[in-house]
Amino acid sequence: MTNDLDTLLTALYVEIDDHVVPPRRGRGRRPRLTDAELLCLAVAQVLLGVDNEHRWIRFAYCRLGHLFRYLPNQPGYHKRLRAAAPILASAIGHLARASPSWCDSLRLLDATPLPCAASRETVKRSDSAGSGGYGFCAAHTRFYWGFKLYLLTAPDGMPITWCLADPKIGEREICLDLLTIAVETGVLAPGSTVLADKGLAGRDIEGQIANLGLTMLRPDRRDEKARHGNLGGVRQWIESVYNSLKGQLGLERHGGRTPHGVFTRVAQRLLALAAAIWHNWNTDAPDKRSLIAYDH
Repeated sequence: MTNDLDTLLTALYVEIDDHVVPPRRGRGRRPRLTDAELLCLAVAQVLLGVDNEHRWIRFAYCRLGHLFRYLPNQPGYHKRLRAAAPILASAIGHLARASPSWCDSLRLLDATPLPCAASRETVKRSDSAGSGGYGFCAAHTRFYWGFKLYLLTAPDGMPITWCLADPKIGEREICLDLLTIAVETGVLAPGSTVLADKGLAGRDIEGQIANLGLTMLRPDRRDEKARHGNLGGVRQWIESVYNSLKGQLGLERHGGRTPHGVFTRVAQRLLALAAAIWHNWNTDAPDKRSLIAYDH
C-alpha cells in the first residue's frame, strides 16, 4: 500500500462503509453519492486545501473524477455535508479506536481560539451570535470573536475527543466537563495521564481530575515548587498538532456562519487529520502526522 491521496481515499471509503455508515434499510431511491463517498470527498477537500466549495466541486471533477461515480453540485454537496455532522464525528471516533495510539496511556489536552468574524457588523449579522463570544488570543495579543476549540489527542496527534465552547467560559470548567464526559463514555480510560498547560493549575481542579481516575501533568508555574519542570518538549506535540490544523488543514479558514456549520467544518478538518494518521499507521510511514503525501 502506497502513501498517496487516491490510496488514502480508497482505504478510507472501505473502512467507513464497512464500520461507520449504518446499512441502508427501507424503500426509496438510493442516493447517487453515498455517505461514505461524501466523507471521502470532504476529507479530500481539506487535504487539497480548497476552502471554497464552488471551486472545490469544479476542481474535484478534474482531480477525483476517476474515483467517484457521481459528484454533486455545490448546493447539494453543502446540504449533504451539513447533514452528515454526526457521521463525521462517528468516523473520527472509529479511526481513533482503529489506530495503535488508542492504547497509549498519555493524552494531550489544549485549547485554541477559533475566530468566526473580524468586524462588529459581521458579529451582529452572524447566526452564531447566541453561541459564540469575544475572547483574547494570547499568542497574537488580540481579541477575537468566535469559539474556542478544546482538543484531546493521542501523542501522535490522533483526535480522541473535542468540543467547541464560548471563549468567555473558563478553561477549567470546559476541560473538566470534557474529561468527565470522556471518562463516562469510555473514550478516556481510568489511569490515563493527561498533559495540560498552566491554565489548569490549582488544588481544586487537580483534585477533581484525580477523582476521575486520571493523572494530570502540567508545566510548573514560577510561583510554586518544582514538580514536573516546563515539559516543553512534550507540550510541543499538541502545539504542532494545532499548527497542522491551522496551516495545512485551514482550521481558521473554516468559513462557517452558524454554530452547526462551524461544528461541521471543524469536524471535517479533524477527520482529515485522523484519516491521514490512521493511513500512515497502516502503511508504516515514519512520521504518523505527515500530510505531505496527500496534499496534491
